[in-house]
Amino acid sequence: MSQILGVKFNDYGQVYYFGSGPFVVREGQHVIVKTDQGMGLGKVILIRQAPQENEDDESGGHKAIYRLANEKDMESVAENEALSKDAYKNCRQYIIKHKLGMKLVDVEVFFDRSKMVFYFTAPGRIDFRELIKDLVREYRTRIELRQIGVRHETQMLGAIGNCGQMCCCRRFMRKFVPVTIKMAKEQNLFLNPTKISGICGRLLCCLSFEQKGYEEFHRMCPRVGKKYTTSYGQVKVLRSNFFKKTLSLLTESYEEREVSIDEWNEIVNKPPSEEVIAEAEAKAEAKANNSRGRRGGRRPEPRRDSRKGGDSPDQRESGKSRRQGGRPERTDKRDSSEKDERKGRPRQERSGKSDKGDRPSRGGRPEQSSKPRQNESGESSGDDKSKRSRRPRRRRRRPPKK
Repeated sequence: MSQILGVKFNDYGQVYYFGSGPFVVREGQHVIVKTDQGMGLGKVILIRQAPQENEDDESGGHKAIYRLANEKDMESVAENEALSKDAYKNCRQYIIKHKLGMKLVDVEVFFDRSKMVFYFTAPGRIDFRELIKDLVREYRTRIELRQIGVRHETQMLGAIGNCGQMCCCRRFMRKFVPVTIKMAKEQNLFLNPTKISGICGRLLCCLSFEQKGYEEFHRMCPRVGKKYTTSYGQVKVLRSNFFKKTLSLLTESYEEREVSIDEWNEIVNKPPSEEVIAEAEAKAEAKANNSRGRRGGRRPEPRRDSRKGGDSPDQRESGKSRRQGGRPERTDKRDSSEKDERKGRPRQERSGKSDKGDRPSRGGRPEQSSKPRQNESGESSGDDKSKRSRRPRRRRRRPPKK
């Protein structure tokens, strides 16, 4: 029965499938296969049985291996590895000689030495025509210079990642999947470049491994920051927890609750329960009682009538209560006898101290002079100044010139 063999040509390369043909191959053996670029030696890492004739062969059309590798083939492989190391050193010297802005990463020599591939990285395009001439003159074979990215460089060289293990691209990844900053935002990660970037300086490849699970979780979750009507009343979704599969809700009473996804599906779009309504009414009643207690604890003070001389009975009672409480007693500056005398005077005599200021009475001008009123210290009061400033001045109309 024929077998399907998974063959790798290097540790970090992809897996290619071939048919075993008439050979019996075991896992771990080396085989010689024909490729588009010549003969190659690979290692068998996977074996699976080929489908029967009556079954559909989905992976049909596999090329058969050429033969099994022997000791002589393994010796030639060792020589090719030594040649690649020597070519790496010489190529670096030529790069320094021609002053090229490129970094040499690795050199690959084909099994039959029909071709040598030099892998390098560079920020832009490099004119390496002179470099190729030197390498062809040195090794007398086909030379190819292939520019690669920083991810492929890390895959070839290998490195320890932030997790403390070998980089995924070196261990098991064979194809690179595009990683975007949107994945980091959906996974609620801190957008710190040092935390979400790998050794190569690009976004971590492991972000793409968990993206499918996060997408499924976000489909089940409600929108964060939106308000919903539930059996708990009106709630707002604060955040979601992917690892616990829970949601954090903010209720109308400003309490935070954590519910699972299954519980959320049961309470969403349902009227509030009786317990929630009773609890809300009790809180509203307690709040109203507290507000009443604050209002009743302090009575407003009655206003003092400035037009009448003396205090009202309520004011005298409030003054007594203040004196009993220990507060200092207020003394009225004006004497009640003087107020009574002023009450009996005619309007013209009191015009100097009236609220209307310097306005003339109906009978003529007032006896008071037009000078502003002065207090005991000899300074004019500010009220008279403000009243005088409010009076508009009339402009005399000049007769027209003839």
